Amino acid sequence: MGNLEHELLIVQVVNALLDPIVRPIMLALGYQPAAGAELIPNYLVIGGLVVVFWTVISLLVKSRLSVENPSKFQIVMEDLVMALVGMLDEWIGPKGRQFLPLVGALGAFILVCNYAGLFPGLMSPTSSINVTAGCAVTIWVYYHFHGIKAQGVWPYLKHFAMPPGVPVWLAPIMLPIELISHSSRVMSLTLRLFGNIFGEELVIAIFGILSPVFFPFLPLPMMALGVVTGGLQAFIFVLLSIIYLSGAVAVEHHDEHAHAHGEGHEMDAAELATV
Repeated sequence: MGNLEHELLIVQVVNALLDPIVRPIMLALGYQPAAGAELIPNYLVIGGLVVVFWTVISLLVKSRLSVENPSKFQIVMEDLVMALVGMLDEWIGPKGRQFLPLVGALGAFILVCNYAGLFPGLMSPTSSINVTAGCAVTIWVYYHFHGIKAQGVWPYLKHFAMPPGVPVWLAPIMLPIELISHSSRVMSLTLRLFGNIFGEELVIAIFGILSPVFFPFLPLPMMALGVVTGGLQAFIFVLLSIIYLSGAVAVEHHDEHAHAHGEGHEMDAAELATV
């Protein structure tokens, strides 16, 4: 992929500015940067720009919030937030709203990262497996932490061997299945997002090389498809994150109804099928 892309000017500028500060720190930590390589890789630079972008947008929106006369942008943002709140309420219940900051921030970050590669002079940080793995590990640690916080260490660990609705005698079989299922979620979240965005950028880069030879607008159909897939992949990541949180913190709710409706077992089966 790197051979198909030109070096990004913004990455060169950031490295030129921060090299005198970052390099001594990295050398002091025992890390020797490779010769000729950018000290700060492109996905970190563009990812940092995405964070700055959302910070500026948030401050601007906050300074212009109005109940009587909301702007069109404020209305759109409120609708998006309420849609996410509705998903949290549906899957987790009212207490799911406490997860809105992290889930919403991850979704917003991934969404803009996916779209960044559609703009000249930028690339999609999510086309790097390092970024997608970081997002996946974050949500994986987050839902396990809140699962232990909500249930306690032993009840949460016991749930791996005895999910709601599953007979006790199946515990030796269920335990390795659940451990493999939860462990594979990091890989599932990482590769799903990385594969889609990397493949999209690769095709656009190839079309960009062929365009002067065949047709100047050759990359446009793939870029239009990228608008759809970028939003879809961000939505899928957010939805799976909410499902994993639901399975971790809402187990007591499933326990109450397991014998009557078998909801807990159905939820675990649905989660396993999504991995």
